[in-house]
Amino acid sequence: MNKIALITGATSGIGEATAKILAKNNFDLIVTGRRKERLGLLKNNIENNFNIKVLTLNFDVRDQKETENAILSLPENWKAIDVLINNAGLAAGFDPIHNGNINDWDQMIDTNIKGLLYVTRVVSPLMVNRKSGHIINIGSIAGKESYENGNVYNATKHAVEGVTKGMRIDLVKYNIKATSICPGAVDTEFSNVRFKGDNEKAKNVYKGFTPLFAEDIAEAIYFVVSRPAHVNINDMLIMPTAQASATVFNKE
Repeated sequence: MNKIALITGATSGIGEATAKILAKNNFDLIVTGRRKERLGLLKNNIENNFNIKVLTLNFDVRDQKETENAILSLPENWKAIDVLINNAGLAAGFDPIHNGNINDWDQMIDTNIKGLLYVTRVVSPLMVNRKSGHIINIGSIAGKESYENGNVYNATKHAVEGVTKGMRIDLVKYNIKATSICPGAVDTEFSNVRFKGDNEKAKNVYKGFTPLFAEDIAEAIYFVVSRPAHVNINDMLIMPTAQASATVFNKE
């Protein structure tokens, strides 16, 4: 019987790449996201290429009731979730604190912290009942060290680090693993979203060096979930070779 993984923010980037690598390794998938059409395309792509089942849930993690209703509406056999990957997240804006856009702040806090908590609050009791499970939270180098103009984004990813450590302590007695995976610069939609569709600015972020790609992080996630039952990877920081810290790069 295949294990079941639930992946939030699966419509692009790390979430989509993770869905594909887990499908290749015989996980049945619950993929979630706000873009219904993309979820449908992902489901069709995976089911046509791999002998596994995919269930889609179209909701916004920022909405607590919508999140709860979507996950609790799962058929009983789909509620035996083995792996939860809290991947939905974003950076919005790149302003110093005194010029910060409050809407951007709310969007990041509501998605990166509260959204992760809302999903975990629904899924973790299902794992506690079964005394089994693994929760993977996608953090960032921004959760290890802050950088200029990243203020609130940095804060949300520091929060993800704190929540992951706390949940590991709360859930260890139920045989549930908790892992934080923190990428450096990854070439996904991340910068396009941060700069609100300004493709030129987004391209410049990755100019002059080879960044990480979504598949690099997906492979790390699969490594983490494929460890034996007695092994948990608590924390993983993954950087491009050309990136030494949050702000130090070797660019050509």
